[in-house]
Amino acid sequence: MTNLPELNFIWPLSGGLLIGLSAALYLLLNGRIAGISGLTASAFGWTGAGISALGVGFLGGILGGAAIAFAYIRHAELAIASSPLLLVIGGLLVGFGTRLGSGCTSGHGVCGLARLSPRSIVATITFMAVAAATVFVTRHVIGGLS
Repeated sequence: MTNLPELNFIWPLSGGLLIGLSAALYLLLNGRIAGISGLTASAFGWTGAGISALGVGFLGGILGGAAIAFAYIRHAELAIASSPLLLVIGGLLVGFGTRLGSGCTSGHGVCGLARLSPRSIVATITFMAVAAATVFVTRHVIGGLS
């Protein structure tokens, strides 16, 4: 595993503040909870209400922000250690889980916890517990998947 070089604290602090600001503005201006899974579904028209310009803009902002950060802040060296099949299966399971749980870590973790929503508190605790158990099992019980 490669260690990442040190990153000035201002970058993650700025990112966290911008995420919080955007979630607060989305709630104030639209009256809705910002969540990447819901906005992505609306961007592709999977909600039954057609393609949402807001969802497309939100998704474009995420991808554009990542591209700008990659170009001007840090050039990440990507090393994919798992098989593409496992990555696809994992992605589909995450997508299924976010729809089943009515939200993902961004919706429940950022917005729901800030509102002290009991459902989001339970969901976030469940996400973290399952993630920790998954890492433990894959690294220490079955020795890692590749």
